[in-house]
Amino acid sequence: MTKAIYSKDHTYIVEQIKKARQEAGLNQQGVAQLLGKTQSHVSKVEAGQRRIDIVALKEYARIYKKSLDYFLK
Repeated sequence: MTKAIYSKDHTYIVEQIKKARQEAGLNQQGVAQLLGKTQSHVSKVEAGQRRIDIVALKEYARIYKKSLDYFLK
């Protein structure tokens, strides 16, 4: 079994997170402030270096005004 961080599903979610941020017209620093995280944290998420749990994904969905379905295949 492959690790979740290297799976196709994880890669898709990461791509959608980055796409949603760009569509929302936000930069990583702005997202970090809204999440209460550092810009480095957001960068690592978008680079696929950090796993995303469902709670974090819900926060991204709220910030980007997207449904959870947007981030899932």
